[in-house]
Amino acid sequence: MNMIQRPRRLRISAGMRDLVRETELSPRDFVYPIFVVPGEHIKEEIPSMPGCFHYSVDNVAELARLVASCGIPAVEVFGLPAYKDEIGSSAWDPASPVQWAIAAIKEAVPELLVVGDVCLCQYTSHGHCGELHGRYVDNDATLPHLVQTAISQARAGADIVAPSDMMDGRVAAIRAGLDAEGFVNTSIMSYAVKYASAYYGPFRDAADSAPSFGDRRQYQMDPANVREALKEAQLDCDEGADIIMVKPALAYLDVVRRVYDTTDRPIAVYNVSGEYAMVKAAAANGWIDEQRIVLESLTSMKRAGATIIITYHALDAAAWLNE
Repeated sequence: MNMIQRPRRLRISAGMRDLVRETELSPRDFVYPIFVVPGEHIKEEIPSMPGCFHYSVDNVAELARLVASCGIPAVEVFGLPAYKDEIGSSAWDPASPVQWAIAAIKEAVPELLVVGDVCLCQYTSHGHCGELHGRYVDNDATLPHLVQTAISQARAGADIVAPSDMMDGRVAAIRAGLDAEGFVNTSIMSYAVKYASAYYGPFRDAADSAPSFGDRRQYQMDPANVREALKEAQLDCDEGADIIMVKPALAYLDVVRRVYDTTDRPIAVYNVSGEYAMVKAAAANGWIDEQRIVLESLTSMKRAGATIIITYHALDAAAWLNE
């Protein structure tokens, strides 16, 4: 006698679905990105990213306490500088908002992990991620600036530095620089697999980091490539990266899985600004159930292999998960 297979039995109730669920999403999976700006008493909503704000440093301690109270273990700090120049020197200026914010967060909530974004695009007058020679980003000339930036963030108290520039050899250079300055316990979360994506648009508005000419395809990855992603991840592992990131997330879940399957490092994904903004816009128009869409999307990232999810939805998602 042929027996009918009935997988539906394991979906019949909420309790049963909870019992057999394969992937569990938790606030502990999240990193919340924050944007700091010069000035005082500033909390201004970013127009293209509803629910996200520019904060002056005097407001970040309160935000850090809120993040920690939600069970979120980490924040990543991005900043708009007081000045810009051709080489992005404000990126490693100890008086810049990012360095002040890192110190303020660690003083207010010592147990909250702080990630420092290591890049130059928001600090350079031209908006590219490194030093220019003509209209070409000079990889090797940029490396010392990235090292200085990482060291300045570690000195301010960053637990993790996250190079997002996509210069070749920067992980090895940063690791050597950190170790030489005594920051042997500062981790590197490398944006190893960062695509030249159209999903970054709102972030460039938030960080004032759009390039003044051309684009970033000479150093960020071609969205058509996945074998190249495996090479980039392996190179950064060999250079000493502690965590490997894939960015963006939703359109690249196949890449996340391939990287997960071929490396022994924890995998981070960045649920980027364009992904966030599309959900917020659709929800504002009543076209989707925001809570269900967000939690489903974040679960897909974890299911694909991500251990760490950097997301602007973190505060909302944590509140929903904690209900």
